[in-house]
Amino acid sequence: MTDSFKIALAQLDLLVGDVQGNATRVVTTARRARAELGADLILFPELTLSGYPPEDLLFHRGFRRQIEAGLERVRQEVQDASVVVGFPEYTRAGIYNSAALISGGSIAAIHRKAELPNYKVFDEKRYFQPGAQPTVVDHQGFKIGLLVCEDIWEPESTQLARSDGAELLVVINASPFELHKQREREDIARIRARDVGLPLAYVNIIGGQDELIFDGNSFVMDADGRVIMRAPAYEEGTYVVEFVRQGRGKIVPQPGSIAPELSDEASVYGALVLGVRDYVNKHGFPGVVMGLSGGVDSALTLAIAVDALGADRVHAVMMPSRYTSPMSLQDAEEQARLLGVKYSMLSIESMFEATLATLKGEFAGRPPDASEENIQSRCRMLLLMGISNKTGKMLLTTGNKSEMAVGYATLYGDMAGGFAPIKDCSKLLVYRLSAYRNSLGRVIPQRVIDRPPSAELRHEQKDSDSLPPYEVLDPILEAFIEEDLSVDEIEARGFDRATVGRVLDLVKRNEYKRRQAPPGVRVSRRAFGRDWRYTITNGYRR
Repeated sequence: MTDSFKIALAQLDLLVGDVQGNATRVVTTARRARAELGADLILFPELTLSGYPPEDLLFHRGFRRQIEAGLERVRQEVQDASVVVGFPEYTRAGIYNSAALISGGSIAAIHRKAELPNYKVFDEKRYFQPGAQPTVVDHQGFKIGLLVCEDIWEPESTQLARSDGAELLVVINASPFELHKQREREDIARIRARDVGLPLAYVNIIGGQDELIFDGNSFVMDADGRVIMRAPAYEEGTYVVEFVRQGRGKIVPQPGSIAPELSDEASVYGALVLGVRDYVNKHGFPGVVMGLSGGVDSALTLAIAVDALGADRVHAVMMPSRYTSPMSLQDAEEQARLLGVKYSMLSIESMFEATLATLKGEFAGRPPDASEENIQSRCRMLLLMGISNKTGKMLLTTGNKSEMAVGYATLYGDMAGGFAPIKDCSKLLVYRLSAYRNSLGRVIPQRVIDRPPSAELRHEQKDSDSLPPYEVLDPILEAFIEEDLSVDEIEARGFDRATVGRVLDLVKRNEYKRRQAPPGVRVSRRAFGRDWRYTITNGYRR
């Protein structure tokens, strides 16, 4: 019986559908972890070969063939190392979300995920069959219980593994980021470790996949639930922890480096940067173009884009009209200079006048209203999409969650684009993130953060002309969207009932707009997109 055992946690950024590329990452990482780090077992994330989430790719026969070929390649090419690799397992009974332990060129064990999540962004029951048995394998004298992600969120799988003789648990994961998610993961893992009295190694994927961000934060806990190693968030790496057999056969992980927990602002900002970087790079865009208005939303988006891609891949465009203030012109130019991006100024005034002249007969006898405001926004998108098409750079949109919730955005105007980095950030969070980014180095003029927000689509316009103050609006939206509270319950928190009712009506009325919005980074407990499924047409009355 050996006295020590080294486990490596391979925290990788993988690409959904790139089976051969993902298999290559497994082979090269496993060889390096064995040769350079002395790892006895290398853990790879959930559904490594397919990437997560593979969604309806799983139904394609060609995809199945690639998965089976990818697993066979890993089996053949990883001879000197032992690995646990996640993959979709195709059987006559259906598809399983499985983990294979491969050692010495043979598949030593396969664990089928028992607990299939079907809430929030997850719909695994659409694709997978649940496993029914614990999987404990004797590997180099250590009895290892294999688990996949959600298996530790309920007690049964860990208890069955312990009853079957497991001495330590390994969990492979594809757990997406949301605010405070790492704290929740570790709390659950701590409960399970203490419940069964076993140490636990938890590896998580990193990277951006459409709206989802995977933050890594892989960790190891001892049997008392203490974190003895935590990998950094948003960084690829392979992290080794030694497990030592002590008196009475107890397995004890040896202390390693513990990356600090990030602040709320740092964790969200990191998710936004990673989301933009991976979306742009995985799609092969040479860079991005975006409108820079002199307001805080576009200012934060520009900072995120530069941090994600570098200044040389970002093009900012100011498009003034008759309503654009000198302050906005000055602040936009200053931020472009501070960040060193390509900066263009293209007036929309002539386009706006020409459009109004064309529509003069159609608008006759009707007073000016939001129609004229929306025309300005759509003129801007015409220019931005023209630049995008000509250069191949993807258009970033700059709207925030507060605006998207109540429809304070123009369909086919400022909502147009390929990706919306701050789509799930409330206006108040935008301010916090802007202050945070400036704490790392001033890139947003302070006046942009301090001034009252305005779309500048009419004379002396302010957001507060159309909406409640964001200090009121955002808590109401959070209560409704993320907590599903009723009007009565939100009113009980001290909000005016009429205001609550108006806000909730706006949210409901503008579902049709949100359905046509680009994807964006998910950072909250409930984002518009994968985990917001409201009908456009409905007769529900609050």
